[in-house]
Amino acid sequence: MNSNKAKTLENALIGAWGISLVATLGSLYFSEILKFIPCDLCWFQRIFMYPQVILLGLAAIRKEYSIARYSLALSVIGGAISLYHYLLQKVPFFQNHAISCGRIPCTGQYINWLGFITIPFLALVAFSLISVLSIFIIRKVKEGKQS
Repeated sequence: MNSNKAKTLENALIGAWGISLVATLGSLYFSEILKFIPCDLCWFQRIFMYPQVILLGLAAIRKEYSIARYSLALSVIGGAISLYHYLLQKVPFFQNHAISCGRIPCTGQYINWLGFITIPFLALVAFSLISVLSIFIIRKVKEGKQS
């Protein structure tokens, strides 16, 4: 693997780690500083985001690009939960047919920046970006093995 390709892979892995770190710190800011109580779906999204900070961080230090398969799996599942949660917040059909979500309603919106940016939307963006970077890493590694 040439040095440019290795640096590109390293940057993609560090980028994915940075996104997971910002998402994790952001969710902790909302709950611990602003005292927003997470609903059940928010907890599930955290379950799929928080481990990625450690996994991607260690992988970036060790330059283990195979972690991308696992971060992709975590991000796709977390992103699906985020998308469903966002639909519960923004689409009347989903609001009317929402499941019971514990003591904090999943249809609630602590933030609503610009009329569409909610906490699940932010999580969905983070999961999507990590997914894109993971796919990029997987493809680049596969190309390197074929060369």
